[in-house]
Amino acid sequence: MKDLTFDFFVVPFALALIALLGILAVKYSGWIRGFSSEDKNLMRKGIFSVKSLYALKEVFTESLLHRKMFKRNILLGYMHMSFAFGWFLLILTGNIESRIYSRVHINPPYYPIFLKYFVHDKRVLTFELTSVPGIFRFLMDLILFMLLSGLVLALIKRARSNWFGLKRTTRHTVFDRTAITALWLIFPLRLLAESFTAGQYLGGGFLTNNLGRLFANFLPVEYLSYPTWWAYSIMLGIFFITLPYSRFMHIPTEVLLIFLRNWGIKPSKGSSNISEIEVYSCPRCGVCLDACPVYAVKQNSTPPVYFLQTVRNNKIKENVTFDCLLCGKCQEYCPIGIHNNALRISQRAAFFNNSNGSFDYLPQPLIRKADVAYFAGCMSHLTPSIKKSMLSVFTKAGIDYNFLDADGSICCGRPLIMAGKEKQARLLREHNRNLIIGSSCKVLVTSCPICNKVFKEDYNLNIEVLHHTQYLLRLVEEGKLNMVKSARKVVYHDPCELGRGSGIYEEPRILISKIAELIPGANERTDSICCGGSLGNTEISSGKRHEIKNLAIESLLINQPEIIVTACPLCKKTLQNDTEIQVADISEIVVGALAKNEPATTHQKMEINPVLW
Repeated sequence: MKDLTFDFFVVPFALALIALLGILAVKYSGWIRGFSSEDKNLMRKGIFSVKSLYALKEVFTESLLHRKMFKRNILLGYMHMSFAFGWFLLILTGNIESRIYSRVHINPPYYPIFLKYFVHDKRVLTFELTSVPGIFRFLMDLILFMLLSGLVLALIKRARSNWFGLKRTTRHTVFDRTAITALWLIFPLRLLAESFTAGQYLGGGFLTNNLGRLFANFLPVEYLSYPTWWAYSIMLGIFFITLPYSRFMHIPTEVLLIFLRNWGIKPSKGSSNISEIEVYSCPRCGVCLDACPVYAVKQNSTPPVYFLQTVRNNKIKENVTFDCLLCGKCQEYCPIGIHNNALRISQRAAFFNNSNGSFDYLPQPLIRKADVAYFAGCMSHLTPSIKKSMLSVFTKAGIDYNFLDADGSICCGRPLIMAGKEKQARLLREHNRNLIIGSSCKVLVTSCPICNKVFKEDYNLNIEVLHHTQYLLRLVEEGKLNMVKSARKVVYHDPCELGRGSGIYEEPRILISKIAELIPGANERTDSICCGGSLGNTEISSGKRHEIKNLAIESLLINQPEIIVTACPLCKKTLQNDTEIQVADISEIVVGALAKNEPATTHQKMEINPVLW
């Protein structure tokens, strides 16, 4: 065994590693110092708790094994896993191997990386697994083979992204291109360096030993070995130096994010340090590109991956920030779980002068006390058949209710939030909150999914808040509504704010199944396509909205339903203008089924659309 433990070729690697660790230490300590005292307290409590074990488990399954990527596409998952888990194993196994060779517990950080240069006098059989050098050389070659197979897949993905479940791949910055070139050269150079050395000294494992013998037949391996170790060290150095300025910053930052989330630290309404950590955790994998409906029809727009890039580079533009439907589909696809909607909304506030304003001009209605308060919302007032259906249901079920916005809608505040006007939205919320609390209701029922989400998350109400799909199902299950099931085929459209926004997927489907034959669409639940009517995007043209709407309708009509049923007044209003089949709100088909079972009241005969059922 040689006594060498140092050579000058390790310097590029060592210096770059020191620089990288220094940059990360400064960056991460700055973020953590900027946390609120509440978040710092959560950190202190979480570090030595079982939450850290959960975080380690998540790091293993998501950052190393890439479980979510595997679920999306096996090839995509294997490619990411081979790089992340493979490199982790190479470092871990190499460290154990180097300690056995050196017989000391502390080695220079570069020693395991370049071990085969320093130690190459142990000749073992190609598949010798019974000796200590034999098993380690076999394992290290096997791990290197795994990494190289991932590299081959990464090269194939550039030309055949559809094999990996991706229609498109992301554009690279200069730093991205430099870092990825270095990364892709690191492992082939290691293979060549170890193989040339093995060819020279007849060491190595099943891969490097056989390649070394092959190269020795026609190459001067004794002269090629040393410069290749230099090249390997330089490529490692280039990758480490460019990592903090490239997409690969996500590798260490994602781990930090996982621990912080498990300790209970979450993004606040405004921009915060945890939001910035999310931005740096974006791997720019491109999965969100195919999810974004705006990007599907307007490919020069800015889907989440590129929007996050502008935030990270402090080059945010107003048209970029507002060119998003806030449908939340990218969040469902994102393997990191980045809160793209919250980040987009927080950045919008920078483009407005948040003057205090006032809503003192709003009337103070006489509030009648009731068990149930009903809030129709702006869009239900513009789609009155929904509002009328709900009033008929309340009457039919004998519910003591108070129609809070009967004399004209008072906005819940969501459009102000989407526009970045959080201060004005807070004033409006206070006005509405006083109305709701004054009604002494136990349950607040909304017809608009947007209102439902805002009342739940932003109003701090100490009462039950239900969307009308949930409330109608409860009335049916309590026997307060009797319905007759029809044989008509119905497809359900998941509204963005009700499904992805609030996680309400099952109640509408259970309710529809009691009324009609529910058939599937092409994109359901988290994969549902936005109707295109969202008020969150002020940059998109009516023509592009029309294209998104057609994508949604095409997806819904794939199994030839007779009726499209949705649970959002905005979705109904948007979808019904471009399809020949009937579009209905779920409350309307409930009333339609009731009318079959019992004599309709005079009120019903006047208000409910008779063609529904």
